[in-house]
Order: sequence, then structure tokens, then C-alpha cells
Amino acid sequence: MSAESIVVVGAGVVGASAALALQQDGHQVTLVDREGPCAGASFGNAGVVVNASCAPTAMPGIVFDVLRMIGRPLSPLTIRLSYLPRVLPWMARFVNESRVTRVHANAINLHALTQGAGQGWRTLTENTGLNTLLRQDGWLKVYESDHSFARSARARSLMDELSVPYEILNPADIQALEPHLAPIFARAIYQQDTLQISNPGQMISAMVELFANRGGRFRKFDVQRIEIGDGGVAIRNQSESIAADKIVIATGAWSGVLATQIGDRVMLDTERGYHLMLPADNNAMLGRPVMSADHSFVLSPMETGLRLTSQVEFAGLDAAPDYRRVRRLVPIVARMLPGLDTEEQSVWMGCRPSLPDSLPVLGFSPRCNKVLYAFGHQHLGMTLGPLSALIIADLVAGRDPGIDMHPYRIDRF
Repeated sequence: MSAESIVVVGAGVVGASAALALQQDGHQVTLVDREGPCAGASFGNAGVVVNASCAPTAMPGIVFDVLRMIGRPLSPLTIRLSYLPRVLPWMARFVNESRVTRVHANAINLHALTQGAGQGWRTLTENTGLNTLLRQDGWLKVYESDHSFARSARARSLMDELSVPYEILNPADIQALEPHLAPIFARAIYQQDTLQISNPGQMISAMVELFANRGGRFRKFDVQRIEIGDGGVAIRNQSESIAADKIVIATGAWSGVLATQIGDRVMLDTERGYHLMLPADNNAMLGRPVMSADHSFVLSPMETGLRLTSQVEFAGLDAAPDYRRVRRLVPIVARMLPGLDTEEQSVWMGCRPSLPDSLPVLGFSPRCNKVLYAFGHQHLGMTLGPLSALIIADLVAGRDPGIDMHPYRIDRF
């Protein structure tokens, strides 16, 4: 394998990981981002690395679930009316992906990636100080009634079929594992084989710093145009360009704009997500991330405080945030954790890059062998960032990544 000059566009978890992985292969790598490391969706998530995640978002009956959600005051889903015409084609395909045959195929293809997620993190952080930010405390999903637990039957069936390890906990088990939780939960699903990143922002910044210390180049650079030539490829902003042998597009929800310049169209939209930070004194109340299945939010203890992550909002990339819905969840959180300090520390909104089948786009552009894509990880960006990067490095090197790449191609729709 000969070393090449490679530009990675996007310094979130996927882009930072790709820069490190390609650098480890001996390439001359430049990492660029229009704002800085971890300025997008990678900053604000729950920090959970869910090994062997396999249930796609589009499941049988999702249409009825969506209809139930819309209009509820505390609904986890919002579609702004002004954006509805724009998102309708994506939604139509999303509904199509909820057919039983598609769900089964998507689950297999999702699991093919996520079963190596933890190892991807270990491989990328081996012999570095980054692994001090990784914990293995498990992942708990709690249900307030047997009825709400029964609605997880399809997901559990997929987990059983794909041999995903998990435990079903009763109320006594839940209290033993998380004694500060109020005794209001009938069932829980506990997955022990998960990692948590205690500070996602610090992790990505440390990855970029490590990349720079190893000789990599990071630049703030607002890519406005991609130029393909016979000898290579270049990215250009208003005043200058950076040339390379290859580029990797890892700009999350903004990747579709750049892909269009190559001639590749992709059914990409953004599921805008919100988080609200509560004081760090609350962190002793939970030993691991806990998801409320009834209200679709996650409580994640982090170095900087207890993070409440929630909401799926379709409103495009540019609409102003609406923090009212995530704030309305705080009384429910207080009901879950009696004695909680509910003083708001900060709020945040980010754009998750999502495709209707819950699978990312990974691999070469079918129109240009100088361009690779690594985006569209939806709710699994932190889970799949390093593994996606290692796959990209394999593809650049001509190595077999050990997985069939056909399901993740950009033109699959």
C-alpha cells in the first residue's frame, strides 16, 4: 500500500476517528471542519456505545406509533408544519422500511456493524490516554408497565435472533442495580456489554489533539466546493483550496450537500436532538445511562453533569431550536429520581444525520474513486465512529474490511 494525501472533511466522532485510522496506515492526512472539533451532533449525545445494537428505527407498526406521538404535549417526536413538505419523501421511504422483510434485512445489516463497535473503540484508543474516558457500566432501559414492556417484543425478537446478549429485570432487580430510581418500573432490559464515554466533547477534542501530535494537520475550513481533477481532488472555500489524492466526507447531516456536488444523491435528513444538563451532584444517583422507554429520553451521568437527551425533531438544518419540549421532561425525570437537583445548567440542540433504513453511508462514491463517504449514523454516531473509520482505512488500503459493504452504499435507494 502506498501512502496518499487524504483530506477528511468533518471533525465529529466519525471524521476524527477516520483521521486517526488513516494516519495509522501511514497516510498524510488533513482534517478540516468549518467550526472546530466536535462542534456538531457528536458533542451532545448520551455517550453510549451500544454493542450489537440491531433494532432499526423503522419497525412494523411505526406509522401508528407516529400518529400516537404527534400532538402529545410530551411527545418525543415533532415535525414542524413548515418542514412537512420537505420531509415527506423521506417519511414515505421510512414507512416502506418498516415492512417486515425490510426490518429483518436492516437489523442484520445494522448488527453486522455494531457487533464490532466496542472493539473498534478499543482498537483506535489502544496505547493512548483516550481509553481513560471509556467506562463499561452497562445500559439500562426501563418500562413503567407490563404494557409498555410488551411493545418491545419485536425488538427483543430481533435481539434473540441475532444472539444479542441482554437480561430482563424485574422491579427488585432494577432497585438492586439502580437503588436511587423510584420504585415505579415494572420491567427493564439490561445490556452489560456496552461502553460509555464520560465526556464526548473531551474525547473528540483529545482525538484531534492526538492526531495533531502525531503529525496530522487540522484546519478550520468551510468547504464550499469540491473539485475533481485527473490527478486528484481538492476542497475549496472562498479564498483557497486544499488538494489531495482522496477525500473522506464525514460531515454528518450536511454531507448530502457535498455528495450532490460529486453527482451522488442521498435520502438524508436530520433528526434534530436536544439535551439538557443538570448539576453534577446528581451523578451519584445513577451508575450508568438509563433510558425511559415510556418517554423516550436518556439520563446519562457524565463528568460535566447529568445529561438528559431526548427528542426527534424534523425541522431541517437551519430552523431555530425549540427547547420547550426537553424542559417539559424535567418533572418526569424528577419523578424517576426523587431528590434530584433540577436546576438547569445548559441546553443544546444538534442535527443527527439519518437515513430511512437506520444504516449509515460507508464507502467509495460510485461516481468517483477519489471520494469516500462516512456519514448517516443516526443515533449511533458514538457507537460506530471508530469502526466506520477502520472500514474507511481498509477500503483506502484495498483491504477486505470483513463485512459486505453493499448495504451501506450511497445509491442504495
